[in-house]
Amino acid sequence: MPGIGKPIEGLYGVIAEFRDAQSLLDAAHAANDAGYTSLDAYSPFPIHGLSEAIGFHKSRLSAVVLAMGLMGGIGGFFMCWYANVIAYPINIGGKPFNSWPAWIPITFECTILLAAFGAVFGMLALNGLPMPYHPVFNVKRFEQASRDRFFLVIQARDPKFDIDRVRTFLDQLGPREVTDVPW
Repeated sequence: MPGIGKPIEGLYGVIAEFRDAQSLLDAAHAANDAGYTSLDAYSPFPIHGLSEAIGFHKSRLSAVVLAMGLMGGIGGFFMCWYANVIAYPINIGGKPFNSWPAWIPITFECTILLAAFGAVFGMLALNGLPMPYHPVFNVKRFEQASRDRFFLVIQARDPKFDIDRVRTFLDQLGPREVTDVPW
């Protein structure tokens, strides 16, 4: 029998199906209060407070976008400086080679371009996307998750995970059904 915190080979976790949004929210709060940290919830519509209940943390996406924006701005400015001062210094109307006000549009556009790329690719990377397959797709009743069903998963990678205790815990929350989720 596996001990607490030891994942079972070939098992993603245990999933419980609930009747309505409030039951799922209450179950998520109970699981979080019980000390489970690797939770996931599925609902056909957004439920206020559910992300906090399952322990979502603040995303690092804003830091990625800021870093990429700064790199774009510095890179755009350096590109203009290098082209006008080092590579092709042309005297136009007696203006200095290092005439930075003319480079503001390029610097701004490079900042926005790299920040947008950082937002898109950072979101994909931080969310683990694209993910064409997920283990919960192995559960037959999960087909209704996008229509009218509510599910809570306690993953096997959770440090407190013990399959018998998790099943018992989820059964006490009053779900319709509790099922193992194989890989």
